[in-house]
Amino acid sequence: MFGTSRLSRKATHSLALAASSILVLAACGGGNDSGGSGDAAAAGNSTGPITYVQGKDNSNIVQPAIDKWNAAHPDEKVTLKEQTDQADQQHDDLVQNFQAKNADYDVVSVDNIWTSEFAAKGWLQPLTGEFALDTSGLLPATVTAETYNKTLYAGPTSSDGGLLYYRKDLVPTPPKSWDEMMSMCSIAKQNGIDCYAGQYSQYEGLTVNVAEAINTFGGSVLSEDGKKATVDTPEAKKGLDALVTAFQDGNIPKQATTYQEEQGRQSFEDGKLLFLRNWPYVYSLAKTDGSSTVKDTFGVAVLPGGGDGKPGASSLGGHAAAVSVYSDHKKTAFEFVKFLESEEIQKDWLTKGSAAPVIASLYDDPTLVQQFPYLPELKTSIENAVPRPVTPFYPAVTKAIQDNAFAALSGSKSSDAALKDMQASLQNAISGGK
Repeated sequence: MFGTSRLSRKATHSLALAASSILVLAACGGGNDSGGSGDAAAAGNSTGPITYVQGKDNSNIVQPAIDKWNAAHPDEKVTLKEQTDQADQQHDDLVQNFQAKNADYDVVSVDNIWTSEFAAKGWLQPLTGEFALDTSGLLPATVTAETYNKTLYAGPTSSDGGLLYYRKDLVPTPPKSWDEMMSMCSIAKQNGIDCYAGQYSQYEGLTVNVAEAINTFGGSVLSEDGKKATVDTPEAKKGLDALVTAFQDGNIPKQATTYQEEQGRQSFEDGKLLFLRNWPYVYSLAKTDGSSTVKDTFGVAVLPGGGDGKPGASSLGGHAAAVSVYSDHKKTAFEFVKFLESEEIQKDWLTKGSAAPVIASLYDDPTLVQQFPYLPELKTSIENAVPRPVTPFYPAVTKAIQDNAFAALSGSKSSDAALKDMQASLQNAISGGK
């Protein structure tokens, strides 16, 4: 996320990880490209009560963590301010309060696709100097996602990566490449079921899935510095073509252009789908839902690769905690960020809320792996994940991807035309619409 993402998605059973309605947001202007602000130095060593702002705690894992903090820090108590469970509303609320320089929003939970936007605006405290965060034990991809202009602006608190769910009673060994998976679609046809689905409705999940296809086949959406659109390449075309061809062949059912997370999950649990690309939250539901017909007949694997021997490149989901430059108690705020990504809290959030941890070693803990058998695959997914485009103009970028990719998948544009138009729209987006 899909961000959100992660906590609200688990409860609503749909991607909020991702900003599902983010395309309605206006493209954000450049602000201060170096990030930071004159306010960043203020109140650097001050301690005291703070407020933590995040989306609705549907899993009830955040307040217990805050209770632990408050018991140990009676003079630096944290108050939880819950937003809605809608990612676009969370984003807008943060923007409005940052613009108002609201000192009461001390620590804020940010979807990893928002960090660069907020950093470029000068709203987030750079995690450097006295606020330097030890990231040595964290999954590198989670750190990269919170880094803008080579500076870390938020502490990763939860991650997420795409997984391949498959019918192990029909396919004992999961496919390692896209072409291998497509060749197995004959098994689906023999059993009268659909072959493969992901998230192809015109929303943020489509950006996730298209970016995964492009990255898996060696392409990219933007250059590493975020200043150039890069979908006009043979590699990017191969990625989009893989999806377009699968729709044309019927290996991805036409109705999948209406699929968000839940529609695909339901189809898989109903026994109507051989392969499903989705997030880890599906595992527990497919195992425990009373209506699930695949409780004992599904397996979990990493996403299939592009044929080069590497796993597929998942889009990275997850959230981080950022300190507002307007906070009056930045020292307490920073210490609270460190607390949220401590091993104790990360383990609690995994076991009690199925939140993917950001500490690498937890994925290899035998006790946790026994409880959550998909952890090794999820670790591989996250280690090979690619953040969605890191740019302060993300809302316009995701709209450019969604509009043109959907046209290609639904057959109203050729993949060549879609990529040409996507390239132009992306370049316009990252130029601030100039």
